[in-house]
Amino acid sequence: MHTKLAGVIPPMTTPFRTDGAMALEAVAGQVDFLVAAGAHGLAAGGSTGEGHTLDPEEFRDLIGATVAATAGRAPVIAGIIVDSTRDAIRRGKLVRDMGVAALQVTPVHYLFKPDDEAMVRHFRALADETGLPIIIYNVVPWTYLSPKLLARIMREVPMVVGVKQSAGDLKLFADLMAENLADKLIFSAVDALMYPSYTLGAHGSIAAILAAAPKASVDLWDAVKAGDHPRALDLHVKLLALWNAMVSDNLPACTKYAQSLQGVNAMEPRAPMPPASPAQREAIRAALAGLGVAVKAKAA
Repeated sequence: MHTKLAGVIPPMTTPFRTDGAMALEAVAGQVDFLVAAGAHGLAAGGSTGEGHTLDPEEFRDLIGATVAATAGRAPVIAGIIVDSTRDAIRRGKLVRDMGVAALQVTPVHYLFKPDDEAMVRHFRALADETGLPIIIYNVVPWTYLSPKLLARIMREVPMVVGVKQSAGDLKLFADLMAENLADKLIFSAVDALMYPSYTLGAHGSIAAILAAAPKASVDLWDAVKAGDHPRALDLHVKLLALWNAMVSDNLPACTKYAQSLQGVNAMEPRAPMPPASPAQREAIRAALAGLGVAVKAKAA
């Protein structure tokens, strides 16, 4: 199943009402927006989707709504952000019969870092109990897994089929690519540096910038694959401007604002995350205009 995963896979935002309740009826509109832009897959419940704020039942319902709305048009990855093996297994079991292509799983991240042996056991138990392909979401700075540990986990736990490598340091991405994991999938979440990630051999990307500007992100992927590097460099510079406008502690809210400018009913972030500030909104609007994106005159 995981061999279908490649290319631009935007991590969806999760629509919340002002009272914090999920608005599942808004999921289909975002799915249609991303699929129409050419996305090769979708990820739901990750950090861009504020997955850390979802209780198990909300997680289950969000993945179910996403799979239903996608209706086979693209593979769906389910994001799991929890702090114990037990809870990760529980969430995996909640969605394993929904037809998801893989689980995207962060290492446990609250305060205490498991040693290497415990980390291997964590992912082995999750694979054994759910029977689903797993993509490690390597994002938490104080629980960051080295390229060598990631390679070890993938070699020792065959159901761990890949990594979503997220860090501003492209060298870590290059080091991971150099581990010679020919049968595994390495996705870039280095939002500012998708172009060099692709030239280093990334199998695709799963990153917030893709959800904010999906068409330009697909165009960048296509340009690199076609060897059109002048076009790719031009898109890189313009996407970098958008990333610089968005990147902040309220990144999901900024992603939602970028989507709302393009007609997506992305709604609100979940408290206590604040919405995009006036300065962020102005910068995001200008960066999207630089990409040639037609934006709405007004957006919430």
